[in-house]
Amino acid sequence: MSGSGFHVHGPHDHELEHAKFGDAHAEEGNNMMGQIALFTAVIATVGAIFGYMGGATQANAGLYKNNAAIKKTEAANQWSYFQSKSTKQNLSELALELSPGAKKEFYESEIKRYKQEKAEIKVNAEKLEALSQEWDQKSDEQMHQHHRWAQATTTLQVAIAWPPSPCSPASAGSRPACTLWACWAWASAHWRWPTSEHG
Repeated sequence: MSGSGFHVHGPHDHELEHAKFGDAHAEEGNNMMGQIALFTAVIATVGAIFGYMGGATQANAGLYKNNAAIKKTEAANQWSYFQSKSTKQNLSELALELSPGAKKEFYESEIKRYKQEKAEIKVNAEKLEALSQEWDQKSDEQMHQHHRWAQATTTLQVAIAWPPSPCSPASAGSRPACTLWACWAWASAHWRWPTSEHG
């Protein structure tokens, strides 16, 4: 205290008084800060999970699409092989018509062999095409899930950042409203929204 009646506090005196005598308001503030910190950590964890799942489903979609392309290529190879056998069969049929009697039996056996080989090749090609379609469908499903996870992540980020947000640190006491936002984000990740054929 100075001689003119002014009482001057040092920068730390105020904190020492609160520590010594306690202050209900200070305790409320510290409790609220702890809640905000905990809530921020929970929301950040949920956001990280949403982001991870979005990335994982997108990566799976790409891998499955790659598998579909591989199977499609294998099927195309089989169809090319089928076509080469058809050409050989056609040439054998032509040779059968043009050859003398002694060679006809040879060309008939060749035609029969090519027909059998073509039937086997066709079965393999159709199996590979079916596998390609399965991988395509799995890829589309994963991409659909990726979109839901991306929507959930975006919703969660908007819920945190929007000025009157029930999840913003300024309104940390509004847990029910924030819980609704989080539930909506979670539901949007898992809800099967109708999609168009092309997107």
